[in-house]
Amino acid sequence: MGLRYAVIGTGALGGYFGGKLANAGHDVHFLFHSDYSHVAAHGLKVESVNGNFHLHPINAYQHTADMPTCDVVLVCLKTTSNHLLKDLLPPLLKPTTLVILVQNGLGMEERLAQAFPNISIAGGLGFICASKRGPGLIEHMDYGKLTLGLYKHEERDDNDREAVDQSLLRTVVADFNEAGVESHYSSDLALARWKKLVWNVPYNGLCVVLNSSTDQLMNQPHSLAILRELMLEVIAGARACGHDIDDSFAQAMLDSTRTMTPYAPSMKLDFDFKRPLEIEAIYSNPIQAAAAAGQSLPRIQQLEQQLHYIQSTYLG
Repeated sequence: MGLRYAVIGTGALGGYFGGKLANAGHDVHFLFHSDYSHVAAHGLKVESVNGNFHLHPINAYQHTADMPTCDVVLVCLKTTSNHLLKDLLPPLLKPTTLVILVQNGLGMEERLAQAFPNISIAGGLGFICASKRGPGLIEHMDYGKLTLGLYKHEERDDNDREAVDQSLLRTVVADFNEAGVESHYSSDLALARWKKLVWNVPYNGLCVVLNSSTDQLMNQPHSLAILRELMLEVIAGARACGHDIDDSFAQAMLDSTRTMTPYAPSMKLDFDFKRPLEIEAIYSNPIQAAAAAGQSLPRIQQLEQQLHYIQSTYLG
């Protein structure tokens, strides 16, 4: 008997990763918001560089109260909506349910553990270029990897349960790999999140502040210099927090982005559509974590302040 999955937030990430599982025959239940009626009638379409697919019929829901309890819950909401989880999650949970936060940033697992101290939590990091192009339509342009790591509750000492959670998470990794999503298990979730920030901090913020796409930033020497400086500052913050990342990782991120399909990161799309920006998770939380370890991040803090100003011009 396979695992039953729930996807909370069927946007670009949830639609692609959850869609790949469903397309491979797994039992997946999707929560939709504005496009629920469209998807219920017409299904979910994914246009991917690796092959298009169409899920119809699909297990689509508008309320988690109508969904079954699940073995694994993939939370693919923007972190700006995480306050909704206190109401969204309970109908889906069993004593053994594993909740995986497939989100950008730092500190989300800790916040969720405070609200739900007895549930099992993991983090997911999607390395993917994808966007939601319209109701029930996901476009996948490049990459598509997933890294999953278990969150270790600081105040919970239960080795037996941790072993069960690790086994379950490894099964999830295997399910994704079998579904055509290159997936990896990380034994150090915090390190994986800091490494993802090496990309997210510079590209998300600068694409908003400079109103640019990734290729435009890469093709201009002045913006390229800022990208590199921000990356090295993220690495300094990670080291202060006890997570060793070599400086060469910054160049590796620049090199991979140079070959990437030109892309507007998720924060740039949020800015374009005048939605809340993920400033707290991607900027404020890392700044605070580094400061607590005695490391200031002045360039990142300046970018954080610029993003707050820009967001205030349309959200007040």
